[in-house]
Amino acid sequence: MTPTTQDAQTLERRLGPFDGAAIIVSNVIGGGILFLPPQIAASVPSAMVFLSTWLAGGLLAFAGAMAYAELAALRPRAGGEYIYLRDAYGRLAGFLTGWTSFVAGFSGAMAASAIVLTFYLDRFIPGAANSTPFFVLPVPYVPVTVSIQTLVASSAIIVAALVHIVGVGPGRAVTNILAALKVAAFVGFIAFGLTLGTGATSNLQDAVAPVTTAGWLFALIPIMFTYSGWNAAAYMAEEIRNPGKNVPLALALGTVAVTVIYLLMNVLFIYVLGIGGLAAVQGSVLDVVADRLLGMTAGDIMGVVSIVSLAAGINAFTFAGPRVYFAMARDGAFFKSAAHIHPKFKTPAVSISAQAAFAILLVLTGSLDALANYVGFAITLFLGLAVAAVFVLRAQDPDAPRPFKTLGYPVTPAIFVLASAAIVVNAFYSDPGRTLIGTAIILAGIPFYYFFTRKR
Repeated sequence: MTPTTQDAQTLERRLGPFDGAAIIVSNVIGGGILFLPPQIAASVPSAMVFLSTWLAGGLLAFAGAMAYAELAALRPRAGGEYIYLRDAYGRLAGFLTGWTSFVAGFSGAMAASAIVLTFYLDRFIPGAANSTPFFVLPVPYVPVTVSIQTLVASSAIIVAALVHIVGVGPGRAVTNILAALKVAAFVGFIAFGLTLGTGATSNLQDAVAPVTTAGWLFALIPIMFTYSGWNAAAYMAEEIRNPGKNVPLALALGTVAVTVIYLLMNVLFIYVLGIGGLAAVQGSVLDVVADRLLGMTAGDIMGVVSIVSLAAGINAFTFAGPRVYFAMARDGAFFKSAAHIHPKFKTPAVSISAQAAFAILLVLTGSLDALANYVGFAITLFLGLAVAAVFVLRAQDPDAPRPFKTLGYPVTPAIFVLASAAIVVNAFYSDPGRTLIGTAIILAGIPFYYFFTRKR
């Protein structure tokens, strides 16, 4: 499969490597690190093994990032793995990853973050999380609920969309500011907790139950979900200056920063709570740890930190996701209007609006939890296929200029692909019902593919 020779419209290259790294940090560090560590601790009830899963997730993310760096330098276009799967395996494979990104990956993540954001806003604006319906539209299977909570969550999505519609400059500025605030808040909290906080280093040796191989592999699914977004800079490759150099640099910087923060955050959680205490946490573990460290002031401080973190995530999803649908539309695999570039602002305004509209629909119908649960494994599946595309494209086009080549090739991409395959197989083994439903949701994109491409 060869790439398109000339795109009808292209986006302007206005981003640098640190802009790309900021997108990654904002995209990755979100609700996952707030809520998933207790679930992972329950699957891996040994402190050191628990930490090893987070280290493994970070190493896998870095290995994947280096493979993406080669692919993005080879195909410096908008769209990320949509482009790589399209060129390696065919247009249908590319469409299915884009379809999954639209119905769950980016839109679902935006909707989930916006809903969680309302709970933290409620501390400062009482009533923001009030879910009492004003009215319910009785749409079959997906009733539309309008409440203060859904309106506040929808407003957050709309604001992010407007920022990115009016220009890459404002979007970049907001992304960099939120990413800097997020990193500063987490680094400061970690430093305070480990140096002045109350905890026990002996907690790092605790083990409350044996760990099985299946449990360790199953824990990697939410961990890979928590790390998901390390590839965000690749979606922006068409807008990054000198992509052969700067996209790999952005991917490396962003992934390393996230891995270090995640490891230190989890060390702090274990230091304060122990592995058993961590597994027993309900809700946000960050709030529980902050309450232990900061007492009565913890709630307000962590509320602000969480609001910044979630807002940064919504902003990053709005930055990266629409580039996928823009690329699909440019290929004739999505609504034609989604390939439109705003004549004044030079942004894919229609794609940004479409993603925001679908995310709001998920908020209003309450469908986001089901989608996230069912297609979570698909993130690992498509990442594995995209990294495997390094092998496929080297075989198909060995003489193509490659400004960057995967570090540790062929070992590192092979490890990533094998690990992804093991995680996906384990998902079918450990939770076949949910995983099969997720597979059905992915395959439901096939008729849409033929609908969009019937005239091409």
